[in-house]
Amino acid sequence: MDENPTDLDLAAHPNDAFFKAIFSELEQATAFFKSYLPPAISSRIDWPSLALVPTSFVKSNLQQVHSDLLFSVTIAGRKTLLYLLFEHQSRVDPTMPLRLLSYIAEILTRQHKADGLPLPPVLPFVLHQGPDHWNVSTAFEDLFALPDALSAELLPFLPKFHHALLDLSRAQPATDEHDPQLRIVLHLMKLAREQQLLSFFRWLAEATLEKLPESLLARLIWYALHADSELDAKQIFHTFTSNTDLTKKAMSVAEKLKAEGRNEGRNEGRNEGRSEGRLEGLLIGKIQALEEFLGKPSSPSELLETQAIQELEQLQQALHLEYQARFKSR
Repeated sequence: MDENPTDLDLAAHPNDAFFKAIFSELEQATAFFKSYLPPAISSRIDWPSLALVPTSFVKSNLQQVHSDLLFSVTIAGRKTLLYLLFEHQSRVDPTMPLRLLSYIAEILTRQHKADGLPLPPVLPFVLHQGPDHWNVSTAFEDLFALPDALSAELLPFLPKFHHALLDLSRAQPATDEHDPQLRIVLHLMKLAREQQLLSFFRWLAEATLEKLPESLLARLIWYALHADSELDAKQIFHTFTSNTDLTKKAMSVAEKLKAEGRNEGRNEGRNEGRSEGRLEGLLIGKIQALEEFLGKPSSPSELLETQAIQELEQLQQALHLEYQARFKSR
């Protein structure tokens, strides 16, 4: 999937953007791997050693899937590479082991050029967000049709590996006993593909969870609004009325997203007025959401409302380019 530093790209691929922003954070990546790697491996990992591999290390093939993340970590005193692939397509890919083989080969080739032998093991992990069940094999050798009479003799000549898999179409992250914030993120990703985003926010308001950071809540709402163009911020905020803590945080997030401005734009006079009001409110909301997403001070709505649409578009584009450079070039 080609990268295109425009707002259309951001709106068209919210799953990529949300995944990469969330799991580029080492705290979230650690929680994910701790929860879903085999316990025998997870228990031997030196988790403070987990680090993102620099972007200069992964090029060519790996750039074609800009949601991939590559991590290094120490396991039992040895360097290991964890390769996390986020599979967000709606269609299950039966060639995934072949794709992974090409990525692993490139990773190991570059590793050999950099450090020589021995090579570190690469643990490929696929996070599948599509609505269909992942019903194909995760083993590379299953891509071949071997004659029964020669199967045992031919197998030693084939690369042998399988990839780990978290299939959100089958998983129930809402009830999994894992890190609370990870549970929230994965449950949102699951329901986003099932077009049940309001159900997610109702669950969030009712669930007994640890205190939710406002920054994470802003990202959840940001993702939901981009994942479903028909969803309105007011609908989301309405689901929080039974939760005092979320309601308080939502009011702060609401100002940043300029939900009121977006809704008022829909109800203003003539079609031109409604269209302009929607555009202004949407631009202000995106500007403030991107500022929050990038850790910048939020521009006051009153100040942004004094600017022309063209000025708002330029500011939004500049913030979006910064977002692309920070999150999609990794």
